Amino acid sequence: MLVNMNDILLPAKKGHYGVGFFNAVDEEMARAIIDTAAELSSPVMIGTAEVLLTTTELDQVADYLIPMAKAASVPVAVHYDHGLTFDRCMQALKLGFSSVMYDCSTKPYEENIEAVAEMVKICHAMGVTVEGELGHVGDNEGAGKLAKPSDYFTDPDKAVDYVKRTGIDSLAIAVGNAHGDYKFPPKLDFDRISVISERTDLPLVLHGGSGLADDDFREAVKRGICKINIFTDLDKAGKEGAKKGLDAGAATMSGLIPYEIDAMKAVVSEKMHLFGSVGKA
Repeated sequence: MLVNMNDILLPAKKGHYGVGFFNAVDEEMARAIIDTAAELSSPVMIGTAEVLLTTTELDQVADYLIPMAKAASVPVAVHYDHGLTFDRCMQALKLGFSSVMYDCSTKPYEENIEAVAEMVKICHAMGVTVEGELGHVGDNEGAGKLAKPSDYFTDPDKAVDYVKRTGIDSLAIAVGNAHGDYKFPPKLDFDRISVISERTDLPLVLHGGSGLADDDFREAVKRGICKINIFTDLDKAGKEGAKKGLDAGAATMSGLIPYEIDAMKAVVSEKMHLFGSVGKA
């Protein structure tokens, strides 16, 4: 069933478990995610991000995700992640996405608040939930890499003010996490997660989940993380599944699909068990 983010994350916060958000840039990824959620009776969030629209356009993603979410036997929130522009977020709303992240984290603080507060008013009027980001989660490589990530960690005092003035439904925080492959084991600031969780009383979001140690996930969820974003691990699993299919003699694209889906389902299952969402639907 198609639901919004609050329908999934508020019970997660109350129940002290985490829920995975998985990007799905094609139908095979979506099948792997939603089928696994149904098999494990787990709520799930699924969608795409603005940086991934070079792979599959937003309207095409909506064409397969929205019907699949509506038909699912478990709660599924269709989320537009890291929306960088107002127009793209509006497009996601019109296409039927039930949740939006408006990422204004690189803007000056007051501009971030003003822009996200406006988005919240629009989305809430349509029954759509909004995720904001305070601090900045950089990349492990490329143009978004931060020279000193700790300079961009989320300030707990500002987090309280930000949540109050924007009216967001969940808050993405920067606590040592980063997007993409980790070159070295990250060191998350768990105490900072606890403080922000206690002071904002809001579901917190951890971006850059692929590559973190299992114990990091468990501790982060224990401290107040309710939504964990996963893409790189899933993307790499699909590739490994295709390689396995080729090695097994699959000679066509359609012949590779079952291998890709099985490999991605294994990753989704692993994360759902790790986050504690199994049986929570």
